Amino acid sequence: MSIRPVRRVVPSKPVLEGAGVRVRRAFGFGATDETDPFLLLDDFRNERPEDYLAGFPWHPHRGIETITYVLAGTVEHGDSLGNRGVMGAGDVQWMTAGRGILHQEMPKGDERGRMHGFQLWANLPASLKMTAPRYQDVAARDIPQVVDDDGTAVRVVCGSFWGKTGPVDGIAADPHYLDVSIPPGVRRALPVETARHAFAYVFEGGATFRDASEPRPVLTEDAGVNAPPTRDFTGDRSLVLFDRGDEVVAQAGPEGVRFLLVSGKPLREPVAWRGPIVMNTEAELSRAWEELRNGTFIQEG
Repeated sequence: MSIRPVRRVVPSKPVLEGAGVRVRRAFGFGATDETDPFLLLDDFRNERPEDYLAGFPWHPHRGIETITYVLAGTVEHGDSLGNRGVMGAGDVQWMTAGRGILHQEMPKGDERGRMHGFQLWANLPASLKMTAPRYQDVAARDIPQVVDDDGTAVRVVCGSFWGKTGPVDGIAADPHYLDVSIPPGVRRALPVETARHAFAYVFEGGATFRDASEPRPVLTEDAGVNAPPTRDFTGDRSLVLFDRGDEVVAQAGPEGVRFLLVSGKPLREPVAWRGPIVMNTEAELSRAWEELRNGTFIQEG
């Protein structure tokens, strides 16, 4: 087995999205070589309703899939096809925008005013850019979880892991989307196919993601939460981009760690991108925006 070296660690950045929602962006609206087939990951975690209640009013998508995973609070959604619904804690919505859809997402906090979730964008290959839109709405109870003897727990949203297969299927990039929790001080190796691009996004606690060629020290169990971290200790709201290998190794810190582990097969296709529309050429992109302006963006049949 070959451990994936850490290519780099990137702290997420605060941005305003929608009608003024404060989110943290792990990556997006930049070069896609390192994350292909994934385009964007936003962390919408807030405890102040004024930071999220304005929501994400009506907006278009074409050429991509959006994956919304809610951990706290609810998200009311609707679209131009007449679909309506509410996502709660632990639920997932995998929306294939295909040839075009208009939708809105309006977050609501829980009883303590907390809202937390993620939105990931996955690119569609050229052959499926203009496919019919579809949804896969998955309730929390239908997402399998496997727990190992050392307490490591993995929710399998998409793909297969440790004998469990996630409920989302038929996705072009064959992604694996895992929610991983590792107890304090535990070191775990997690398999990832070598040909895939992979990243981890830490959102609770912290860990050291050990480099295959240069193992490094980790926080000791008696280190306090305010102790200075080692130079490769990855904390809350940080993105870890991995190089090639067939497993990711994480050494949990004194508070344990929880992170998304996402991998997918690169499409290696040209990307023409403006806002929520992603095509392969500038001509296709310009045509999509012209259709949006003249009212022909939503196509029947």
